[in-house]
Amino acid sequence: MSSSSLKILAISGSLRESSFNSAALKTAEEIAGDSARFTFADLSGIPLYDQDLRDKGIPEAVEALQQQVLEADAILFSTPEYNYSVSGVLKNAIDWLSRVDPQPFADKPVAVMSASMSAFGGARAQYDLRRSLIYLDAHFVNKPEVMISFAHKKFDDSGALTDEDTRKFIGDLLKALVEWQQRLSAGTSD
Repeated sequence: MSSSSLKILAISGSLRESSFNSAALKTAEEIAGDSARFTFADLSGIPLYDQDLRDKGIPEAVEALQQQVLEADAILFSTPEYNYSVSGVLKNAIDWLSRVDPQPFADKPVAVMSASMSAFGGARAQYDLRRSLIYLDAHFVNKPEVMISFAHKKFDDSGALTDEDTRKFIGDLLKALVEWQQRLSAGTSD
């Protein structure tokens, strides 16, 4: 990877302290090393979306997340799969951000990975996340796809990723995200 000034905002769809998705994002930061600066979004303070609340103004936690997305060069999501879709906390954050101006995801390079204890590795959640963000004009890295199946067998108790193939897949995704960001910023998306 190149571009030491690349700012990546990492957004986990899980609030769980020992989340495999948060651990996957920490692994991405470790793999990137000095080639990118990671910031980790905190979705825990975002209230449930409610138009009545929205009519009173944008909550501070939403404004802070909006600013983080706007300041990032690229976004890296890692989402669990809940009932064949994204987690409520992640969908709620996206719903709030869909109501702000300027729209922070517009023209933003985005990559997605997922981790799940199931054999599918969160694949269905990834497609729901993509669908929501396409409406907001995000630009996705299409390949490689990183779906960490049987995550409970690939991370140790400290949250370290022990599966070397998965580490390689995450590295490949980061490389693709950096290249995609560079192409978009240069005005060449083909």
